[in-house]
Amino acid sequence: MRKVVKGLALSVVASAVVVAGGYKIPEQSLNSMGLGAAYVAHTMGADTAYYNPANMVFMEDKHYVAGALTLARLPETKYSLMAPYSGHSETENILIPNFHYVGDAIGDFRWGVSMVAPGGLTKRWETAFQKATAEEFTLKIIELNPSIVYKVTDNFSVGAGVRIIYSEGIVKSDSSLTGGAVVAKRDMKGDTIAFGYNLALAYRPTTDINVALTYRSNIDLEEEGDAKLFVNAINPAANFYDGDASVTVPLPAALNFAVSKTWNNTFTLEFNYERTFWSTYEALDFQYSAALPAFDAPLARNWNDTNTFRLGATVKMDNKLTAMFGFAIDETPVPVETIGFELPDSDAKIFSMGLRYQQTQNLSWGAAFLYDSKEALTLKRGAHEDQSPTNLLNQGGTFTGGGAFLTTVGVEYEF
Repeated sequence: MRKVVKGLALSVVASAVVVAGGYKIPEQSLNSMGLGAAYVAHTMGADTAYYNPANMVFMEDKHYVAGALTLARLPETKYSLMAPYSGHSETENILIPNFHYVGDAIGDFRWGVSMVAPGGLTKRWETAFQKATAEEFTLKIIELNPSIVYKVTDNFSVGAGVRIIYSEGIVKSDSSLTGGAVVAKRDMKGDTIAFGYNLALAYRPTTDINVALTYRSNIDLEEEGDAKLFVNAINPAANFYDGDASVTVPLPAALNFAVSKTWNNTFTLEFNYERTFWSTYEALDFQYSAALPAFDAPLARNWNDTNTFRLGATVKMDNKLTAMFGFAIDETPVPVETIGFELPDSDAKIFSMGLRYQQTQNLSWGAAFLYDSKEALTLKRGAHEDQSPTNLLNQGGTFTGGGAFLTTVGVEYEF
């Protein structure tokens, strides 16, 4: 481990990594993007290794390799109150790669591995009052997830895997433009490695029905590194703190239950219920090698467990084309009482579609598109948990915009 992925950023990081509200990216393959992540019971290719490794033993006995690249466009988020307090974040464009592999069967065992970017965020504010707490929050995450599965019976299997996560983060804030008597500034960078596990069950009561249960474990990100904090930062000599820092942020567990039904081997409908256990995230508490009352007071989070409901449809056509459609209702874990400019999140509705073309017996490719539509969020004056006069969000205001547009191209090869 090296430098710290700083506090407020990690509150955002966590939401992104563990697939629950807040700029999450559960869609880590062409198939999953087209289906809006309603892709746990009826998995179809190399990405089975990530979404439900227990299904790998039901695939044909050959090798599967798949890769995809996603362009995530994050529109600006607008905060409306009154001049000069209103502002907007910057529009972001982020490339997200993924790779999946399923190996040959070894008796009743089979293995696979995935490399994905399951979450991440870049949120930047250049407007003065937002920049004071969230000038930049950037997170990059890479996960390596090897898994193995055992066929218990001809229609039941169990799988397990190891999650190896590497992340990098940047956090900056600057209150020099707000006109306050005291100017505060921070500049934090860092990275970390964390470990977890995943479990999977697959059951096929009939040839056209799949039932699946998957679980991704809680991961505590124990970040250690250094930070530079300033007061009266217009004067470069006024370096308030330059030293060690640490913070621990939970990446909560997530449980998925899914069932799919296929008709005439051409049309498949899948329902997926996802529960993410965010209630373990109660506070964000920084630790420094010196007492810093103005900077290290615990920040209340009190996040909520969330539900996500997904529905996906797969249609195989006669002309080598497969069409995919998805819809989801996604809850945010962030209560309005502790919301901040680093993650002005709200409930969302998700719409997706995709096409896959079977070029040859072994080669297929395609594209998919997803739209994440965030609801407008209005804050009541005086309702924020932080009642300090310097907390702009305690004055109320409305967040609009945000969300995401995701476009994916991918290819798969079997041999």
